[in-house]
Amino acid sequence: MQFESLSDFIAMGGYGFYVWLSYGSCAGIILGLLFSSLYENKKLKQEVKSQMAREERIKKAKELEAQV
Repeated sequence: MQFESLSDFIAMGGYGFYVWLSYGSCAGIILGLLFSSLYENKKLKQEVKSQMAREERIKKAKELEAQV
């Protein structure tokens, strides 16, 4: 389908509102998933780092306890 002008392209033959609403909804959902995934990845890395530090403290405490 060819369009004569930019306004015809945006209007999409009278269905522009629905077309652009669906594109916008999809883009919003994809961006939401992207940001959610990035946040969860960062949170998971922090939890793993925290768990590793905790295990290291426990290991050191057991070594000190064994020396006493």
